[in-house]
Amino acid sequence: MDDPTRRFRLDGRTAVITGASSGLGVVMAEALAGAGANVVLAARREERIQELARAIEGAGAKALALRCDVTREDDVDRLVAAALERFGSLDVLVNNAGVADPQPAEQESLEHWKRVLDTNLDGVFLCAQRCARVMLEVKRGVIVNVASVLGVVGAGQIPQASYTASKGGVVNLTRELAAQWARRGIRVNAILPGWFPSEMTAGMFEDEGGQRWIRTRTPMGRAGDPSELNGALLFLASDASSYVTGSMVTVDGGWTAV
Repeated sequence: MDDPTRRFRLDGRTAVITGASSGLGVVMAEALAGAGANVVLAARREERIQELARAIEGAGAKALALRCDVTREDDVDRLVAAALERFGSLDVLVNNAGVADPQPAEQESLEHWKRVLDTNLDGVFLCAQRCARVMLEVKRGVIVNVASVLGVVGAGQIPQASYTASKGGVVNLTRELAAQWARRGIRVNAILPGWFPSEMTAGMFEDEGGQRWIRTRTPMGRAGDPSELNGALLFLASDASSYVTGSMVTVDGGWTAV
């Protein structure tokens, strides 16, 4: 009998993950490596991704760490070239890099707005475009964008207009890229995490009131554990989702259901 779980494997494939220096990026990079992928770790904090690469290789997988600012074209071009030089292919891109800095919309400067969108939306497009150019040549590839539940609902009590706008942009960019590239061999989907402890959400989780707010508003009554994103990630990155493109997979404990 054929083993259906083998479709979740990524053996021999090369996966690039941005924002791999902390939080959810670390967990997702480890999951990709655990599924057999060669992982290319990209982030601005080089010491952290070098440490992660050593840990992954110590566990028997292959990893390459490369400093990369996703807002810079030359950095992204160098990232793609390094992945191809080291591993000979570029099969999966996980667009995970992002920033957030909550503040009321009436006080948010245009400079701040542009800085958030530059990383969270422009960077996603730039990485997707450059990786897709490689994937289109071989008519095969997968892009997984990490958006947010705040790309489909407002935050309100945690005011962050630029962040929600950027993630809403990622949601519809995912649909558009999926539609453009579907017949050319590239699948594009997105994960929409709810509330998970990470460097970006540390302020919420260090405050009892913030934790209570998350528990009260989430139907499952708790925040997520970062490892709970791995199932959605491996599904979308692998052949298990071979007939899935343009989809948003929410992993939010029911946050967007009510």
